[in-house]
Formats: sequence, C-alpha cells, structure tokens
Amino acid sequence: MRDYASKSLHNEKALSMAAIPLNGPGIEQYINADELMSPGSIMKLVTTFAALEILGPTHQWETDFLTDGEMVGDTLKGNLYVRFGGDPKLTIDRLWGTLRELRSMGITTIDGQLVLDGSYFKIDGGFPVFADNGNNPHAPFLVEPSAYLTNLNLLHFQVRADNRGTQAWSSPALADVVIDNRVTVVEEGSCPGRRNFDWTPVYHDGDNKVTVRVTGQLPKGCRTTTYMSLLPHDQYSASLIRSLLAETGVTITGISATGTTPEGAKLVLKTTSPDLVTMVRDINKWSSNVMARQMLLTIGAEGRLDSEKDDRVAGIREIYEWLEKKGINTAGMVIDNGAGLSRHSRITARQGAELLRQAWDSPFASDLMASMPIIAMDGTMARRLTNIGMDGAGRIKTGYLEDVRSIAGFTRDEHNTTWAVVGMVNNDPAWNGQAVLDRILYSLHFRPPTGTAISRAGSGSSSAATSPGG
Repeated sequence: MRDYASKSLHNEKALSMAAIPLNGPGIEQYINADELMSPGSIMKLVTTFAALEILGPTHQWETDFLTDGEMVGDTLKGNLYVRFGGDPKLTIDRLWGTLRELRSMGITTIDGQLVLDGSYFKIDGGFPVFADNGNNPHAPFLVEPSAYLTNLNLLHFQVRADNRGTQAWSSPALADVVIDNRVTVVEEGSCPGRRNFDWTPVYHDGDNKVTVRVTGQLPKGCRTTTYMSLLPHDQYSASLIRSLLAETGVTITGISATGTTPEGAKLVLKTTSPDLVTMVRDINKWSSNVMARQMLLTIGAEGRLDSEKDDRVAGIREIYEWLEKKGINTAGMVIDNGAGLSRHSRITARQGAELLRQAWDSPFASDLMASMPIIAMDGTMARRLTNIGMDGAGRIKTGYLEDVRSIAGFTRDEHNTTWAVVGMVNNDPAWNGQAVLDRILYSLHFRPPTGTAISRAGSGSSSAATSPGG
C-alpha cells in the first residue's frame, strides 16, 4: 500500500494511515501514522463522539418565545422575545409549527418589538477565518455558527420556465431579499446545469436589504436552483420569524432588535429540537460544517468555566480533557472549530484510530456508527466503491479540502472482522488522493492483513513491509 501511494502521489510522506482490527484476526497497519496531518471533515468525528459522551445522546436544544406584556383580546401588548438555545437545526417547519400556535390562541397582532436574545453563546472576538479558495463567499458550507442560527441561515432560490416566461422565488421568502430575475425562456431542450446561471447579490446602502440578480437561459419545463447565505444571522432570523408570523396572520408593529430577555418575562411558546443523536447523524452523513461548529459551541456553553469568555475555546478544552481521560495522546492535535473546515486543524492517523477504538467500546458506539455514510450507499460515500461487492461493507466519514482528502470510520473485511481505519492524504495536488484512500478500504476488505504487518512507524518514518493487500 505504501508503494502504491508513493507512486500515485509522487510523495512518500503524502499518505498517513492507521488500521486496527477490532473484533477478529488481523495485524495493525500503520504508514506515517504519527505525522500531524490536515484532516478535513473527518475532524467531525472527534466533535460528534465527544458530544455523545459529554452532552449525552438525549441532549436537546430549546428555543423559547416570551413576552413582557399581556394578551388583551386579539393583541399581545408587549415585546416578543426569542431566547435562542444554540439549536444546530432550527428549521422553517419547526418554527412555523410553533409560531402558528399564536394564531391558534387568537392573537393577530403583537404590539411591540421582536427581540432576539442570543446570550446562550459567549463569543469573544469572532471565529478564526477560513481562507476559502473559491469565489463564492455565500456558499452554504461557509456559514458560521451563531446563537441566532435558524434554518442553517440559508435561502433556497429557484427559477422555472414555462409558456408564461420564467418565475423566480426563494424559500423562505424574506422581505429583506429581493430577486431580480433576468433569466430568459427558450424553446424546450436539455436542461442546463447550475453553472450556466449567474447569481449575483447586490447589497443596498442604508436599508440592509439585498437584491439577488440571476441571469441565464432556461428551456421551457426546466428549473434551476441554488442555495446562498446572504444575511447576518440575527437579520435573517428576525426576517424569517416575521415572514412566518405574517403567513399565519400575525403582524408585529415594532422593529426587530437584539437584547436580553427580562427576568420577569412570561413563556408563551417553546420549540424543542430532536435529540443529539439525530443532530449527529445530520452532521456526519452530509458533513454539515455549521452544525458541527454549533455542536462545539454547545459543548463549550454547557461546560464553560467562570473564567472563560469564549465557548469555542471552552468546547475545545472540554474535548481535550475528555480525550486525555480516555488515555488518548493529544500532543499536536488542533481542533480549531470542530468541523475540519480549517487550514490549521491537525491530527495523526494513530490518534484518529485510537479514538475510533474507544468509540467501538463506547455505550454510544451504535449511535456514532449509524451517523456515518455507508460505503456505496448513502451520504458522501454514495458514489464510492460501487459495483465491486462492497456495498454496505463499512461506515466511513470522508473529508475534502484543497490539497486534502481523508477517510475515517469502520469497515469489515471478507472474514467479517471490523477494522477502525483512518487515512489522510495531504498533497499538492490531492485530486488522486481519493483513489488511494479507496484502495485502502478495498484492500482491507478483500485482502486483510493477517500475516504481514506494516511496522509501527514513528513520526516521520515509513514501514519496512507492505501488507498482502497493498
């Protein structure tokens, strides 16, 4: 395997890997296993496993709606406070189902302000900047965490063509976002890809609104779509709540603001999130950066020391302490933001494999494993290792950054032994790193190492022998 990787990557240091048999015959395998590597999104396994054990699988997030006023007839006379609790996935559906209860109570008017309370998280000076190499600062994967987070802070834009021309809309439909639809309709034909359309946000001076201009040509019967994050979290959430209230027939007379909820405020409505296990599944199956980062902040907020002023830092401290209690060497490990969306995150393959060994023995092993993409079947592994007899043979979290490809998880060999495996390619370029990592999974499955071991290489050293599958 080491020789194959060196030839493919033209760099004998580009691959770091560790594979450990967990419940059957096999010899541990290591290549550059103590080299600190940039892990990409496999770092989410550190965050989610830590959350399962630190917060617990039944942990939930609550969002409260309170007032400092009274209900008089069909009017709520007073401010409506939204006290956020750090929910990683407070969706439109949940918000709508909660807010419609106001109308069911007979309320049609809120005579006061909409006040958002984001004091659950403590953030000191913002977050480390990720230097993205793309040209779309509004991409969904770049959304930052926030106590005010709702609906992943995203807008889903669509344009459809028919005999009337083209119609454009967004979900949610927010008063602060206007669509300038310049897409022209053409005769029926093959539907073009998303890259044939240009979505350009134009921010207004003075009113904090944004106009999204979309251009391109769309055949009749076709549709194009994109997701964008365009507004600050507090503005987005306030606009969303106002929009949903309006849909249910409730108007707010006052402005939107941020602040803290008064001690004497009375609870009017509440929405409670699904449990943490559900959130972990969403994070790992589809590699949600913002949800993973929100999870790290929650660990920090729940375990914050009196002297700590930043929940990201507190969350990292909590995870390091948890790892060390498990006997995992954290030397050189850098968690940064909990999602792996970072140029600074670092971990060794040996550290990652030892984490997975600990996860295998955890009371919550099944919850973590169920959250990970299934080889050749779903999530980010849906199109990998297909049609070769490995469908369902493992659960693997993947990672992808510029010059980084990675895998981490559990895979079974043909003798039904489960292996903990971690592989990372750091190379310029790393475009063929995926093939090398897939080769590791293929070899572990069809030709597991049961007789020849790759040596326990120290940092910077390489193995003296290759496995039979290499």
